Parts: sequence; structure tokens; C-alpha cells
Amino acid sequence: MSVVTRFAPSPTGFLHIGGARTALYNWLYARHMGGKYLVRIEDTDKARSTPEAVQAIFDGLAWLGLLGDEEPVYQSAQLERHADVAKELVAKGRAYYCYCTPEELQTMREEAKAAGKPMRYNGMWRDRDPSEAPKGVDPVVRLKAPLEGETTLADHIQGEVTVQNQQLDDFVLLRGDGTPTYMLSVVVDDHDMGITHVLRGDDHLNNAFRQAALYRAMDWDVPEFGHIPLIHGADGGKLSKRHGALGVDAYRDMGYLPEALNNYLLRLGWGHGDDEIISSAQAIEWFTLDAVGRSPSRFDLAKLENLNGHYIREADDERLANLVIAGLGDVDEVGRSRILKGMDGLKQRAKTMVELTENAAFYAASVPLNFTEKAQNLLTEEALSQLAALTAQLEAMTDWSEESVEQAVRAVAEKADVKLGKLAQPLRAALTGSTVSPGIFEVAAVLERAETLARLKAVCGTAQ
Repeated sequence: MSVVTRFAPSPTGFLHIGGARTALYNWLYARHMGGKYLVRIEDTDKARSTPEAVQAIFDGLAWLGLLGDEEPVYQSAQLERHADVAKELVAKGRAYYCYCTPEELQTMREEAKAAGKPMRYNGMWRDRDPSEAPKGVDPVVRLKAPLEGETTLADHIQGEVTVQNQQLDDFVLLRGDGTPTYMLSVVVDDHDMGITHVLRGDDHLNNAFRQAALYRAMDWDVPEFGHIPLIHGADGGKLSKRHGALGVDAYRDMGYLPEALNNYLLRLGWGHGDDEIISSAQAIEWFTLDAVGRSPSRFDLAKLENLNGHYIREADDERLANLVIAGLGDVDEVGRSRILKGMDGLKQRAKTMVELTENAAFYAASVPLNFTEKAQNLLTEEALSQLAALTAQLEAMTDWSEESVEQAVRAVAEKADVKLGKLAQPLRAALTGSTVSPGIFEVAAVLERAETLARLKAVCGTAQ
């Protein structure tokens, strides 16, 4: 059997973090098994399914590299097909028209509530003749669910799960206005798309038993299921915005790399020994459903940030430079060249692209620089005097390198009888406008002679 998986989001908002993990697991399992991974947009709720939301989902999937192997399927385009299946079931005697009035359904609810039982349809129209139907009621179509025995699903993640069939009521397939329900549409679409493995959140586990009954009523093969535990916050509570339940686009805007987010989501419920840093190729090779845990995972933003720092350090300098430049906006060719040249030093301490962009900005800046308060405080009268002496020393140099700049700074510090840091820190402030940067001798080498001297003279000249 060739494996076919699917990710089927409802476009009622952004691609949230839980949905991204579900898409990733479906993508990985299909890749691991040499199969196909498809995307279906469940857009039948026209009031909430907006084009903007659909585009947000595609944008998020594209950024993570999780677009489907074929063109996406839109559930709304298959409504007639869904309705035809319901009518076919009626013709086969495996579904029926139910003419219950709203008042009768309300009575059922009240009786169930009084008995302390969940609301289930009592089957009052299951075997009645439609000729007894009251006038003015648009019937729904209900499945004739099995009344006796039990249904067992061998779930790839949850293990064997069994329910008594008497717990499964005759659920609605077609509403009174002729539109299909979610339960019907999902089964028909999964069958028509050839889905072999339905991997989704465990909040759908109960649906699986009803859907299995519908597959069997149509004499279709029931797909294999795997229900993934949900993601909780770091405190164990339901994941919310304060925990990180944001759209994938928000993580991109916060400066996370897609490979870092994929790696983090992979490990958020799946494990491979003590391995934490896992490449896409390794993930495809190692991913199996039996390694997915049965307990909810806890989202930890600090862990994601640390992982992101690793991927920034490993990323190609030119790629990072392009991202930084896009974040900064208007950068001239000289600034671009400096940012690329200085990227290896810049990326060593950054945890996010936002931080990296902020830290790289001084390379693209022009004189006079903007100084942080801490940097300004370092430019005391004494420090400016020493920087003036250093400027003269550097101006006399013909060789310009990290090593030669360091020698000059050490010589000036020694002559002024101060520790190296007492001169290096004001030098950092003068060249970057900040107290934090890559090694200051590296910074001078990247800025090169003319710009280094221009920045020093601007600072020393301001003090005169």
C-alpha cells in the first residue's frame, strides 16, 4: 500500500502552532514511507472561511516547506459529491430521512439531561415510513449506525481504543437545507483523495468511530488513524496566546527560522533518543508514529529560542545577510557588503533574526551614529582623549587588519597606563553606537580604515 497523508485545516484564521505540527508529522510520515502528502482546505463555513485566511495558511505552509505534493483540494468544491453519497446511503437502506421537529429534538435533550446522560438521538425515525412525515419539516439525513457490539480502532499513537456501538447515535449526514455536515464531507473527501493514514489531533478521536461507521456503510476501506496529543503551555494549561499559541507568521516576524521551528515542533511530542538538533533529512529517515508520545507536550518558548540560536549560527551568511537587509529596509551597497562581511561575527550571539538585524544595523549606519545611553556614558572626557590618541595612531597605519588594529589599541592603552578594556569599550561605543557587538577589532576590520577613522573623528570632533 502506498501511503497518502493529508493536512486539512479550516481557514478561519492563521495557521496556528498546533496545526503546523500536524502538517509536519503528516509530511514526515509520507516522506518516510515514500508516499504522498496532500493539503485540503475545509472551507465549507463560508461565514468564517475568508480568502485572507486561506492565503495565511498557504503562506505559513510555504514558509515551513510543507505545501502539498499536489494542488490543494477545496472542500467547498465537492459539496454536490458529498450530498450524492448521503442519498446513495439512503437508497441502500443504510441512512434515512429524519423528520424530527425542533420541539421533539429539544425534548430529547431535556430527557437526556434529566437522566444525566449525553444527548443522543433516539432513532425515532430510523424505521418509520416517510409517509408519516409531518408537513412543513425539511428532513435531515441520518446514518443508520450499528446498535450492538463494539468498534475497535488500532490507533497508531493511542493504541487500541474501543467504544460500545450503542454510544454512537445516528448522526446527521445532510442538514435540512441539503448541505453536508463536517462528518460526511471529511469521510467522502478522504476516500476520494485516497487517504490511507489520517493523522490529526486527539480531539478528533471520538469522531473516528463515527467516521469508521460511515466508511463501512459505503463499503469503503477504513483508513488507518493516528491521533496526536495536543500541545499545552509550559505550565500544563491549555495552550493560549500567552503560552505561544500564535500564528506561524508571528514566529516568522519574531525572528525564528523555519528550520528551527520545524525542528522544535518535531521534538514537541516525538523523540529519537537524546537527539535534539535534527535536520530535515534525519527527520525523514527517523520519523515513525510509534515514537509519538501519548501525553500532551508543553510549549517552551525559551527552548525554541535556544534552538533558533543554533540554526542562526549554522545558517549561510549570505542568506542571513539578505534577511537582515530586508529587515533594515534601505541599505546601500556599502552597507550590504559590510553586513555580509561581518555576519559570521554577528550571528554567534543572536537568538532571533530580530536581534541579529538590530545588532547588524550599525554596519549600515552613516556618521553621525545614534548612541544608546550606555554607549554615550562611556564617552567620557578621558575616554575621548584616549580615542583621539588612538585615531592618530590608526591614521598612521598602512596595514589594516584585526591584528594590526589590536596592536595599535594595545599600544595606546599601554601608553595611557589603562587596561585594554578601558579603551576597547569606548572604542566599541564610538564605532557601533552600542556597548554590545562582535569583537571590536573584527568590527574595525569590517568597517575598514576610512569608515573607522570617520566614526572616530566624528566622536572626538564632537567633544572638542
